[in-house]
Amino acid sequence: MYLIKRRHFIQFASSTFATLGLSQIDIMQKGNRYAQVLSQSTPRKLALLVGINNYLNNERGDNLRGCITDVDLQEKLLTHRFGFEPNNILKLTSDPADKQPTRKNILEAFEEHLIKQAKPGDVVVFHFSGHGSRLPDPDPIQQCRNDNYNSTLVPSDDGANGVTQDIMGRTLFLLISALKTENVTVVLDSCFSGGGTRGNFIVRAASNDNLQPSPEEIAYQEHWIKQLNIPLEKLISLRCASERKGIVFAAAKREQIAADATFDGFSAGAFTYLMTQYLWQQTGSAGSMISQITSSIKSLSRQEPLIDGDENKPVYFIKNKVFPTDAVVIKSEGKKATLWLGGIDKESLEAFTPGATFTVINNQGQTSATVKLISPRRGLIAEAELVDNRGINSLRPGMLLQESTRVIPADLKLSIGLDPSLAGDTNAAKEFVEAINRIAAITAQNQKPPYPNGVQYIFSRMTDSYRRQLQQQVTENLPVVNSLGLFTAGQELVLQSFGDAREAVKDAVQRLEPKLKSLLATRILKKTLNTNSSELDVEVCLNLVEQPSKIIAKTATSRSQKNRQVSQKIYSHKLPLQQLFQFQVTNNESTSVYISILLFDSSGDLLVIFPYKWSAPEESMQLAPQQTLVVGNPQELKLQAIEKGSGEALIIVSRKPLKNAVKTMRALAAEQKRDAGVVELKGSSTSPDEVIGDLLNDLRDVRGGGIVATPVSNSDMATLSIAFEVN
Repeated sequence: MYLIKRRHFIQFASSTFATLGLSQIDIMQKGNRYAQVLSQSTPRKLALLVGINNYLNNERGDNLRGCITDVDLQEKLLTHRFGFEPNNILKLTSDPADKQPTRKNILEAFEEHLIKQAKPGDVVVFHFSGHGSRLPDPDPIQQCRNDNYNSTLVPSDDGANGVTQDIMGRTLFLLISALKTENVTVVLDSCFSGGGTRGNFIVRAASNDNLQPSPEEIAYQEHWIKQLNIPLEKLISLRCASERKGIVFAAAKREQIAADATFDGFSAGAFTYLMTQYLWQQTGSAGSMISQITSSIKSLSRQEPLIDGDENKPVYFIKNKVFPTDAVVIKSEGKKATLWLGGIDKESLEAFTPGATFTVINNQGQTSATVKLISPRRGLIAEAELVDNRGINSLRPGMLLQESTRVIPADLKLSIGLDPSLAGDTNAAKEFVEAINRIAAITAQNQKPPYPNGVQYIFSRMTDSYRRQLQQQVTENLPVVNSLGLFTAGQELVLQSFGDAREAVKDAVQRLEPKLKSLLATRILKKTLNTNSSELDVEVCLNLVEQPSKIIAKTATSRSQKNRQVSQKIYSHKLPLQQLFQFQVTNNESTSVYISILLFDSSGDLLVIFPYKWSAPEESMQLAPQQTLVVGNPQELKLQAIEKGSGEALIIVSRKPLKNAVKTMRALAAEQKRDAGVVELKGSSTSPDEVIGDLLNDLRDVRGGGIVATPVSNSDMATLSIAFEVN
C-alpha cells in the first residue's frame, strides 16, 4: 500500500489580514431574490470598471500594481467574449489616460453610466479592484451582524482629520437597488482591513484606525433612501435579508487576503486574473466557475472566492456558447498584429515565446490561418505575424485565436526569493542556492512587493512574530523559531521544509536540494498544461473506490467538451481522510494513446503513480480507443490519504510512446528497489528535472540529452490537472 502522508498547508488568519467576505459586506449575504431570465431580444450590456493602483494618500495602505491590469482583463473579456460594445464600457483607473477613480467620479459614473441608461432586462457589470476597508456603521444591522462595521471600497482620493472618502457597502446596496434591471453582476477584488505585503503579494486592504465616514457619504445615502422611497426600517430589513439584485463575486472570505499578485511579467488580482482566464476558455454557470477558480487559486493564495446569488445562472447573465479561445488580435497592420493572451493558463505563459503558433478561429469553432509569435512577450501582450494564410490575407482586431504549438524554454529555472530574515546569511544563501543547477536566488528589494519580477518560493527563517500569528490557527507541528525552510510566494508554509533552529544555511540548502529539484521539475512539467487547447479527446475523474459515483473532481479537454455534453456539475475537490481513491482516464479517441500520471503534493514532492508495474512492457502504458484506465485499483495499487494536505495530479496523454521517460523511471524504480508501486522523483542519482526532460523530449519526439526549446504540438499531446484538498 502506498500512503500519501502530507499535512495541510497551515491556514493564516488574523485581523491584520482579514479580507472582504460575504459575512461582512452588506450587499453580499445570501439573498432571496435572484435575477430573472433574459428576454429573447438582445439586451443592452453596460459595464463600469474601476481599478486603482495609485492612491493620492497612501498612509492607509500601499499602492497596488495589478488593479489596472484587472480592468484591462475585464474590458477585453467583455468585449471579445461577451459581446459588449466598447462605448458601453466605462473605465475609471489611476492611469493618467483614464478618468480618475475618486469617490465623486465613481458615484457619478455609477449614476450616469449604469442607473440612467440601464433598462429592464439589460445586463450590468460593476467591477472594483483596489483597496477595501470598513468603517463604523451609523445604522448597524445588529440583528444579523456580529459587529457594528460596514465594509467599504476605498477610492483614489482620501479625506483628512479622521474622515475618509470611502464608499460604504450600504451606498453600493442603494445604487444597485436603483438599477432598473435584475441582471446585475458585481465583482469585488479587495479586502476589508489590514494591509501590507504577504510574501511577494500586496494585500488589497486599507487600514481603518479611528476613521469615520464622511458627512457627504451619509448625506448621499439619505438622498438615495429618499429617492427610492425606502424607510430606514425597510432598508435595514432588506440589507439584513440581502433582498438585492443580481450576483456578487467576492475575491476571498473573511480573515483571508485578496492578493495583488505578481505573474510572469505583470501584476493582477489573483481572483480577477483566474476568473477572466477561465471565461476565455469556457462559459457556463456562475457556480461552476467559482468552483474551478477556488481549486486553481490555491496554488497562488489561500483565499477562497465566494458567490452570492443563484449559482445556476450563466456568468454575467449572458447565455452565449463560445469556443475556447487563448488570444485575440487587439491591433493589426496587414499580416502583423499585436495579440492579447488573456486565455493562456498562468502556468503555461512562459512557453509562449517566439516560434509559438496560433490558429484563427471563427464563430463556428472552425480554424483557418496560422499566426506565429515573432517577439518576446510583454506581460499578456505579444507581437505576431501571419505565416499561413488559408483564405485570410490580413489580420484584423477582434480575431480570436487558439493555441497550436508552444515552445518550452530550454533554460527554465526555479526562482527562490531570499527573505530579509536571513540577514547576514543572505550572501551565503545565494551562493549555496545557485550552486544547484537551474535554481536562481533573488535578493529581496526594499520595495513592495520585494521581488518585483516574481519568484516561485521564498527561502526564509521562521520569525517569532510570524510563528505567533500561525499559532492563532495551528498549535501542532509548527516550525521552531529561527528554523530555515520554504514559503510559497504568498507566504504559505511548504510543509516538511523546515529544520531545527541550530541548522546552518549551507546545511539547510543541502537538505532542501531534493525538494527544490522536485519543485523545478513540477514547474517545467506545468508548462505543458493544455486542457483547453489540446486536440485530444480525453476525460479524467478522481473518485472514491468504495463509492465510484462519488466524484471528487473531474476535468476534460476542450475537444471532449465540444464532442459531447459535459455536465456543469460543481465538484467539491475535497478528498476525505482514510478513504481509498482512484483516477479514471477515458480515451475517447479513435486511436490508442499513452498515459503517465504524476502527483505533486503540498510538501513539494513529485511522485509517479502511473506506470507502476516496472517490469511490464512499454505497451502497458497504452490506452486503447474508447477505453478507461483505472489507477488506484485496490488489488494492484492502493491510494489513500491519511493526513490533511493538498495535492495535484498531472495526467500526461500522448499519441507517441513515452520511451525516454519510461527508461529513466524504470532506472529510478530499480534504484528504489521497486518492482511495482509509486516512485518518488527525489533522493536518487537521477534529478527529477532529468525525468521531466526525458518526458518532454518524448512529447516532442526528440532524443534524450536534456531539455531543448522545441515546439510542443497540441495535436499530439495533452496535460490535464486535477487539484484536491484532503480533509
